[in-house]
Amino acid sequence: MPAVTVDRRPSLWLIYSITVTGVTVNTLVAPALPDILAGLDVGARMAGLVVAAASAPGILLAPAIGLLADRFGRREVLVPCLVIFGVSGGLVAVSTNVWMLVALRFAQGVGSAGLINLAVVLIGDHWEGTERVRMMGRNAAVLTVAVAAFPLLGGALTDLGGWEAPFLLYPLSLITAAVALRGLPRSPTLDVRTRDQVVEAWPYVRTARILGTFVAGILVMVLIFGLFFTVLPLYVERAFGLGPTARGLVLTLPALTSTLSSLALGRMESAAGRRRVLVGSAGLFAVSLGMVAAVPALWALAVGVLVFGFGQGILIPALQDVAASAAPDHSRGTLVALWVSAVRLGQTVGPLIASPVFARLDGPATFAAGSVLSIAMGVGFAFGGRGSGRARDRTLPPAPVG
Repeated sequence: MPAVTVDRRPSLWLIYSITVTGVTVNTLVAPALPDILAGLDVGARMAGLVVAAASAPGILLAPAIGLLADRFGRREVLVPCLVIFGVSGGLVAVSTNVWMLVALRFAQGVGSAGLINLAVVLIGDHWEGTERVRMMGRNAAVLTVAVAAFPLLGGALTDLGGWEAPFLLYPLSLITAAVALRGLPRSPTLDVRTRDQVVEAWPYVRTARILGTFVAGILVMVLIFGLFFTVLPLYVERAFGLGPTARGLVLTLPALTSTLSSLALGRMESAAGRRRVLVGSAGLFAVSLGMVAAVPALWALAVGVLVFGFGQGILIPALQDVAASAAPDHSRGTLVALWVSAVRLGQTVGPLIASPVFARLDGPATFAAGSVLSIAMGVGFAFGGRGSGRARDRTLPPAPVG
């Protein structure tokens, strides 16, 4: 897909709206998780399924959406995703049992599979170099502000109107769909077969840099969605007796530091280099989760999640930029979508693993395991991608961005 000139850049506010919409799929619901389980009369073991149902479709659909977006255009794929997301998300509020809720959450996940990745693709299409890194950081900052606002909003709505109330906000994505339909230009189509798209993107996919980025994306989302969005709400209710609004406030805290680190990402990479930045962010994850595990006090948990947020604000946009900058324009949607597929795998597996571990053991043991996993990720950042992997990367043609 040819680069688009500066004067045809989409509105940043539209890109931010797409990102925010995608973020709400779990952030708005997480504080209500104990109330959902109680309202539908199911145990804590079902918590992972409720969270994972909205992430699972993206494992397979995100690559397909990327291929479609490269072939038929960004707008032509994005608008249907927003419509599916809003309609199915709103219908969750009328669920009468947990399986109906899971099915509608799965349908909502079908729509969400194309949101955050296409926002990243739009940035990659229209900005380049240092400016692109800065825009990735700004988009991540908006994401973290949404992560701050929506758990608190979701908790307050649950207190006021029951567990169904947060789901009534999802149809607002239909407004974003209407704006995208009018605000994004009609994209040129690629007259190629799907097989040819895959073949052209494959040399970039199999580089050590991109494969490492995929693995890192899985691990990061296992930590965020397994520990933060699934275990943490259950843990703070059990250990500290916090209600929905208070749980939403706890889930909001990391966004305060994450916003700051996202906005500073460009400067940090210029000063220290990407490898050191990635290693440092994994170290922050390890320290924060270790602190939550070791000190069973609310103040320690608050400090720990603030440190966690600082690492998250660095790590996610840095990985997004690697994926968005590694291939030429006509393969960017495919590559970013494959990265999102890996991310969705982590989002799905994390809750399914973490909730039974928490039910069998306890919060501190579960967070301690997360700290060990973070250390392993940091070691991978420090020593991965050296030697033969880098030599293979150099055999590829350059990937222009525009």
